[in-house]
Amino acid sequence: MTVSYLSIGSNLGDRHQNIKSAIKKIKSLKGTHILKISRIIETEPVGGPAGQKRFLNACLKIDTKFSPRSLLHKLEIIERQLGRKNTVRWGARTMDLDILFYGNKVIRQKDLTIPHKRLFKRDFVLEPLSEIIW
Repeated sequence: MTVSYLSIGSNLGDRHQNIKSAIKKIKSLKGTHILKISRIIETEPVGGPAGQKRFLNACLKIDTKFSPRSLLHKLEIIERQLGRKNTVRWGARTMDLDILFYGNKVIRQKDLTIPHKRLFKRDFVLEPLSEIIW
């Protein structure tokens, strides 16, 4: 089992329900346990097209048996189950799930970077993460 940190964001549809649903689906992954959940904060969108609605964001501390790649795959499935469609980079979305940290691993691959490459530039991640990091 590896302690990992995830970020959750939503700015389409019922944002609170989207986050609750994502947490429930992550909780149901066999071999994954949620250790802590931050509070949900509301933030302005960063980057992407103008005119997007505000985001709700939170972070999770989990313990998981999945490899980083497997965890990423599971999170992408949850995003699609919750209606995510990748149409515009940094555009509006029902669900955005990111792996922030995975144990003490550093991974630099085309489709997987851990720690998350923009983590330290995003207050909407750092604020909820700071509540659960210890």
